[in-house]
Amino acid sequence: MTTFKDRADRATGLTELGTRLNIAEVVESLVDGEIPVRLTAYDGSATGPEDAAYSLEIKTPRGINYLAGAPGDLGMARAYIAGDMIAEGVHPGDPYDILKAMQDMKFHRPSALSLVTIARSLGWDRLKPIAPPPQETLPRWRRIALEGLRHSKTRDAEAIHHHYDVSNKFYEYVLGPSMTYTCAVYGDEDWTLEQAQENKYRLIFEKLRLKEGDRLLDIGCGWGGMVRYAAARGVRVIGATLSAEQAAWAQQKIAEEGLSELAEVRHSDYRDIPEGEFDAVSSIGLTEHIGVHNYPFYFGYIKDKLRVGGLFLNHCITRHDNTRTTKAGDFIDRYVFPDGELIGSGRIISDIQNVGLEVLHEENLREHYALTLHEWCKNLVTNWDAAVAEVGEGTAKVWGLYMAGCRLGFQRNVIQLHHVLGVKLDTNGAWDVPLRPWWQP
Repeated sequence: MTTFKDRADRATGLTELGTRLNIAEVVESLVDGEIPVRLTAYDGSATGPEDAAYSLEIKTPRGINYLAGAPGDLGMARAYIAGDMIAEGVHPGDPYDILKAMQDMKFHRPSALSLVTIARSLGWDRLKPIAPPPQETLPRWRRIALEGLRHSKTRDAEAIHHHYDVSNKFYEYVLGPSMTYTCAVYGDEDWTLEQAQENKYRLIFEKLRLKEGDRLLDIGCGWGGMVRYAAARGVRVIGATLSAEQAAWAQQKIAEEGLSELAEVRHSDYRDIPEGEFDAVSSIGLTEHIGVHNYPFYFGYIKDKLRVGGLFLNHCITRHDNTRTTKAGDFIDRYVFPDGELIGSGRIISDIQNVGLEVLHEENLREHYALTLHEWCKNLVTNWDAAVAEVGEGTAKVWGLYMAGCRLGFQRNVIQLHHVLGVKLDTNGAWDVPLRPWWQP
């Protein structure tokens, strides 16, 4: 097998002999191992298997600027989102198959000597940093000056605005009628997305032992799916979201369904909810935005909001272990979840226990999220023209790339999805729950 070092040495040697590299040869010198897809470039060069099912075409010099400025996932994402690199053989709403084909392809940052080789071949202008696509947010270090410290109220609000205030209509195209942007729970793989989302809310409702007349706080409630599900069964619910568009959509839906006497979704930071003594608290897809160092405060806040004997369910994406960095990769941080952080379920369980809540149960729903993402991508493909008309092709590409990549991540056990159920005990540690799990799987 030709290695990165072999190709880099060859590239340097060719330049020393006065031979300039074409674009395909430059890419070869930056990839360790074989290139699994066909790659062509505007200079007529090509590399990778001629009979590959999927291909990438670098169409413009700007695409080289993006690739050279951030070798790896971020640079490729920039070129792809801006339209300077085209993926053939897949739909932009679901590029899963080409991502799977490229899943083991690794880029290396060039050495100083290799960089000179590349610059001489392509021209120094191709190595100059250029503005990223408009869908990209600022790097972490620049957000401090403009938005405040990480996970301050101001910066959290801006992060949520970046991700969720895209367009309610766009989310309807992707998420379907439930407007539920969290992992569904499938009874089997043949279920529809709507069946599985309804089942998710049913499962959480049962785990929390909710009944008519109870009070529920749903933190980070999105478009109010859990709020409306519980209210329709006689539970009094307050939901909180930092997204103004989500809150407006949810309030309108609550009114349409005749649930205004029982349900309310507030455009509010969860930290500003004054009510307490809830029978249950649900956190469905919010912990990813909290910041790992803020877990003790967050779970302590939830404990304070519960009555004695009240139940709490945390539903969130996790790492597959507790040892890796908590920060999201560059593409996710810049284009999808600014300031998002993930850690393993062990850290989450420990911090829940450390604030004095007792953990009753936990389960991993990793495969369910892969199924959910597959359905979201199918929706985006089906509604592609309308989605592009709503938010633009670049933003629609971001979502297709992000969801397909996450599907692959769940399938490969890079990330997981965990439910953790806890209870607030009295000072004597007395239980007020059945001896065995009381919900249907």
